[in-house]
Amino acid sequence: MSDPAMSDQFHPEHDDMPPEAGLASPRFDVPEPPHPVNWNLLTANDLEAELLELNRWVDWLRHTYGLPASVVPPYWHRHPELLWELSALHLHWLCAYDPEQNGSAPLGWHRDFADARARLRDWVSACGTRLDRDRPTRQTSWPGEDPTQPIEDSPITDRDEDFVRFVIDMVDARQEAEDAFFAGIDPETGEV
Repeated sequence: MSDPAMSDQFHPEHDDMPPEAGLASPRFDVPEPPHPVNWNLLTANDLEAELLELNRWVDWLRHTYGLPASVVPPYWHRHPELLWELSALHLHWLCAYDPEQNGSAPLGWHRDFADARARLRDWVSACGTRLDRDRPTRQTSWPGEDPTQPIEDSPITDRDEDFVRFVIDMVDARQEAEDAFFAGIDPETGEV
């Protein structure tokens, strides 16, 4: 039997194992197959779990492959175009490295990863987020729409603190929407 004190001493922050392989991973105990994530339809609880899992994987990805902020910037979570792209890449990775998968699947993932990096660079360039500053993605007003408001850059001072705040805000907003929906259900008929 190993000494628990000894096992607590060696925990590399970024080794070559993906976050899904760790004992603390939500997927470790759940033999659920990988599935696409529709960020628009998640419950508040599922939203929190998926954001935390994606954040762990993106952190592993950027360290493992030495990705610059021009591919994966610190505030990727604040830009839906980056969130959706990284989420799709994560799903593809999960499927490619599934034990039941064909042996050539990881090579296909790496080929597609090259394409995804090019798209990520395009998204980062268009949205304007950088290593040290961020701004919301600019939106183009179509004819007949109100003009968009000017957008200012804001400095990035503590990425992890911002991510936690982002998750809390998103989960709270989703929970409020769920509560409002269920409050509108007629208890007698079950209809909205």
